[in-house]
Amino acid sequence: MYEALGRSRIRHVLARHEQGAGFIAQGWARSRGEAAVCFATSGPGATNLLTAIADAKLDSVPLVAITGQVPTAQIGTDAFQEIDTYGLTIPITKHNFLVRSARELLDVVPMAFFLAESGRPGPVVIDVPKDVQLQEIEVGRWPAFSKPDRRRTPDEAVVAEVAALLNKAERPLLLVGAGVVESTAAAQIGRLVDKAQVPLACTLRGLGILAPSHPLNLGMIGMHGTPYANRLMEEADLVLALGVRFDDRATGQVTSFCRSATLVHVDIDKAEINKVKPSQYSVQADIHRFLSAFLPLVAAAERKAWCGRVAALKAGVVYPVGGDDGVGHVNAPFGRVDDGFGRLDDGCFEPISLIRRIAAMVPANTLVSTDVGQHQMWVAQAYPFQAVRKFLTSGGLGTMGFGLPVAIGAALAHPDRLVLCFSGDGSLLMNIQELATLAETKARVVVLLFNNGHLGLVRQQQSLFYGKQYTASAFEVRPDFCGLATAFGIKAVDLSVSMDPVVDLTAVFGFDGPVLVNIPIEADALVLPMVPPGGSNQTMIDKG
Repeated sequence: MYEALGRSRIRHVLARHEQGAGFIAQGWARSRGEAAVCFATSGPGATNLLTAIADAKLDSVPLVAITGQVPTAQIGTDAFQEIDTYGLTIPITKHNFLVRSARELLDVVPMAFFLAESGRPGPVVIDVPKDVQLQEIEVGRWPAFSKPDRRRTPDEAVVAEVAALLNKAERPLLLVGAGVVESTAAAQIGRLVDKAQVPLACTLRGLGILAPSHPLNLGMIGMHGTPYANRLMEEADLVLALGVRFDDRATGQVTSFCRSATLVHVDIDKAEINKVKPSQYSVQADIHRFLSAFLPLVAAAERKAWCGRVAALKAGVVYPVGGDDGVGHVNAPFGRVDDGFGRLDDGCFEPISLIRRIAAMVPANTLVSTDVGQHQMWVAQAYPFQAVRKFLTSGGLGTMGFGLPVAIGAALAHPDRLVLCFSGDGSLLMNIQELATLAETKARVVVLLFNNGHLGLVRQQQSLFYGKQYTASAFEVRPDFCGLATAFGIKAVDLSVSMDPVVDLTAVFGFDGPVLVNIPIEADALVLPMVPPGGSNQTMIDKG
């Protein structure tokens, strides 16, 4: 396969670990909305790829993973580097293929791309034994493959019924998620919000569907969401949920979630309907097609009382907890004055202030990836995402080590755009070897390393719920990350010794190549507000 690849026009990116390869492909797929490809050899190569495949499945990312396999005659003999890739990947793929002849590939490869991108997107695995790779066949011409349109159109009567519900509702609310992004329906959502004056809340991966400055944008619901989004979800008399799957981090205690509302759930995947949260009305349909039929039936409305309630709640809440107040730069959790850029008197940086200032410094079309940890939630809370496909984060599987390789893939897919990778000192070490790939590609990625010497979310749980028994959450050895980056040939900047962070970061964001920035963060910094594990979204806490 690689011999043929060397004669093709396809660009190959050599990752340093198969998991890194899978996430680099995800970076391309997530940022462009089209299938990307990753390769792995048999045995350990395939098993190393599993986490990236599972992550793609949970987040509905179109991915085609091609794996090597032992010769067909040796399958089932425990041959060298044999593993049942087909069996292992059944639960974490949309579909998988074990190819028995080279001629099958003429149909399997285009079908794999179609399956990955159609309906609810997801990963597809093609397992190719060595003897199949070596087979030679004659092909008169490549077979034509037409992609059938499988976007599901909703039933007109059901659409009319849902529109009637919305037109009669006094306190309706929209809840939108990644399904809206995948169906390219963000613009329609904006029109619906404005026409019907319906407040909108979103899941983690729905950030960017509506501009954060919109007065009816409630922001993110759930564990680290906005108090007013969680509160209004309980006050609504109608919740129209589009392209969401009611993840536990979003709903909190599911039996307590939007108990007073009539719930309408629209999703392209029938398996998600009534899986977690039963709905009074359900529509299996492509979101874009549903809204195309729905919008003309929706009556223009003002809903002054409901919109006034939204404005009053938003005005009375400081969110997120932390950062400056826009006047005196007062850090809420610690009560200490910062230097106007988020730097506190001990030299550490307050995350919310810093993220907001970074967002104001970079171009509007900047892409953002995160790893998983406190920094992921701080970015979700504080970074003003103005459009979809700009926030690349692991929502369902929550994979540490995700951020760096995904940033590389996004930068390769968009060479004219800056990519920020927010990471933590725990997460970055999970796939640190991909700094070599970053150096080789010279991708314009800035790694913003929030360094607190701990597994921050673990420490936060221990601090708030386990009597501050900090077991196995602190790092006894703290690597010199700037030294590591330099060793890979990557420019490094350490804000712990910076005389002027504004000057240093301005230079970083203008640099045409990869950079790592070390940012000291206090170990006691918390992601607030927070819903306690197992609690309802109405039990948010806002202080440690």
